[in-house]
Amino acid sequence: MSNLDNQSEITKRRTFAIISHPDAGKTTITEKMLILGKILRSSGTIKARGSGKYAKSDWMKIEQDRGISITTSIMQFQYKNILINLLDTPGHEDFSEDTYRILTAVDCCLLVIDAAKGVEKRTKKLMHVSRMHNTPIITFINKLDRNSLDSIEILDQIEKELKLICIPITWPISCGSSFKGVFHLDKKIIYLYNKDIKNQSKKIFLNCFDRNILKKYIGLDLTSQISEELKLILHIYPKFNKKEFLKNMITPVFFGSALHNFGIDHILESLIKWAPCPAFRNTNKRIIKPEEKYFTGFVFKIQANMDLKHHDRIAFIRIVSGTYIKGMKLRHVRIKKNIIISDAFYFLAGDRFSIEKAYPGDVIGIHNHGTIKIGDSFTEGEEISFTGIPSFAPEIFRQIFLKNPLKQKQLKKGLTQLSEEGAIQVFYPFNNNNLILGAIGILQFDVVIQRLKIEYKIDATYKKINIMFARWVNSNNKKSISIFLDQNKSNLALDSFKNLIYLSPSRANLNIIMSRYTNINFNKTREQ
Repeated sequence: MSNLDNQSEITKRRTFAIISHPDAGKTTITEKMLILGKILRSSGTIKARGSGKYAKSDWMKIEQDRGISITTSIMQFQYKNILINLLDTPGHEDFSEDTYRILTAVDCCLLVIDAAKGVEKRTKKLMHVSRMHNTPIITFINKLDRNSLDSIEILDQIEKELKLICIPITWPISCGSSFKGVFHLDKKIIYLYNKDIKNQSKKIFLNCFDRNILKKYIGLDLTSQISEELKLILHIYPKFNKKEFLKNMITPVFFGSALHNFGIDHILESLIKWAPCPAFRNTNKRIIKPEEKYFTGFVFKIQANMDLKHHDRIAFIRIVSGTYIKGMKLRHVRIKKNIIISDAFYFLAGDRFSIEKAYPGDVIGIHNHGTIKIGDSFTEGEEISFTGIPSFAPEIFRQIFLKNPLKQKQLKKGLTQLSEEGAIQVFYPFNNNNLILGAIGILQFDVVIQRLKIEYKIDATYKKINIMFARWVNSNNKKSISIFLDQNKSNLALDSFKNLIYLSPSRANLNIIMSRYTNINFNKTREQ
């Protein structure tokens, strides 16, 4: 394929993630986008709501049982001749580490905010990570069909808490039971809301905010209010500037109701028009640009047991440059080995489809037989490693026990595979045979226990253990490391990747150790 053809494929791709605080409507938005992309004919409904259907992006059994998103779903669909790679991230904060890594693989984010709640704690954390990567943000204020905060108040929160200048593109006409629709500030169009009409809205063209037309469609009481609001909005908020958007300085803001598929098309239109095409990525040696001839990509996610019959593991690769062609030979840089990729897939949540070719911005899955790790790089020969894919120190620790001690071998295998996904970490202490799990949130332990039972036929339980902090340990001074190892074996362990880690019972203990061993680095994060 010529570079010109490759460039054409790059320009018609958009790769983005949806991020939000739990329950802001992220999974519902994903479904509506798939409907607009003609992937789904009707919305799946969370089982807890009583329909027996599931959200298409929530493909794991535990997600279906609990009605929550706990793993990233990866979907590809077309909208108006643009190929969209959509990554629906976990909403629950206990699974934030998966979300953080996903943000390294996208070029844009859709931030979803609940109109009744405004900016919430988890939203701030997600914005911090997206800012580390300078990722452009499009904002959608959801659930306008319910009583909500004042719209200007929400924008003020975004600007104050998230340090983003808001540029409203649409503006709501009231909210809750009196919600009438949105006014598109640039197009001078009112999109009328009707919850009884699925997947469409009536457009009313306005000429300089014609009050007679407003009164006809939204009523006398709201006409004066919305007329004054629109004058104010146009006066106090600047015009959208694409260059500032791409620098993550401003965010275009849209309003609507995902549940009734109102305003989702406005988001997709903005993604097509403003979101960047696949962008460059940094490596340990140089910048890799998408238009380069040779294939490069990095693993940002591993998922075990997507096919329960075969207990397979899939490594998800974000293509950075070149073209994937079925059967091509790639260099697995970390293990210095060439492998032939005869089968790669793209995904619709838990469903997979074999592909012949893929391009920069695309996410492909390949089979992992235990040799691939999160952060691994694949090339057509160049010895480079992509940077910036983090692993975070756990915040909660538990010791795991088997109900049948004879299944110790199966337990270690199951934990190894689940830890490869990055949601939990397994530690092997120096001084005993305990298996210690570390995670960001408590729900991750429940997920591990349930997945061990469903996917590996292992009954296990866990209990608290006297560990509060974990820090990866390293030093350029070999003598210092040797002394440290001799004097602290009771608090030392190896993680699943043979990295040395210090497990501390208290903040006071950690502070003492860090002050005592000044030649040792105690790290809260570790690049994969």
